[in-house]
Amino acid sequence: MAGGFIPLIYSDTCFFTLNLNLEKMNKQIKNLQVSGKSLMRLLALTVMSVFIILPANINAQGSKANFSGTWTLNESKSTLPQGGGGRQRMGGREFTITQEANLLTQTRTGQDGTARATKYALDGTESVNAFGEFERKSTAKWSADGKSLTITTKSNFNGNERTSTEVWSLVDAKTLSIVSTRQGQNGEVKSTMVYDKK
Repeated sequence: MAGGFIPLIYSDTCFFTLNLNLEKMNKQIKNLQVSGKSLMRLLALTVMSVFIILPANINAQGSKANFSGTWTLNESKSTLPQGGGGRQRMGGREFTITQEANLLTQTRTGQDGTARATKYALDGTESVNAFGEFERKSTAKWSADGKSLTITTKSNFNGNERTSTEVWSLVDAKTLSIVSTRQGQNGEVKSTMVYDKK
């Protein structure tokens, strides 16, 4: 009888052990399947994010206002600074703008017919422009939406440092607005100069 029971006990033990191993394998396979699905979902979300975010960044970089063209002062729409000489200080009646990726050049023609160019770096670095014996140091900065450009200029005349600010924006494709703030003899002077595109 003992000889008859031993194979039975041995077989049951093997069967039980085999069942345990199969259950473990099934759990591992299920875990791998779940992990694989999670990984695929993560990859899909990552790819979707790239396709959504990348175009947004490209559009944001490429949507900056372009001020290129020849602009003529529209006095009827402008608020001229008081005290005289405002038009000359704020850019005169007419000027031409050439705009590149990181450089804006404003060219004006003086009463003697001489062209004078003022350059502004558009990458946030300081630009230095000479006016006779004096220098003006300017920094141009885009707004977050790229629709306006703020130019802050510091100048030193006879030991007196003055700061002026110009905010450039396009009212429409044919209209340029420059809102200026500068330090005058009697305090702060503000003006809004509106230019029509030729």
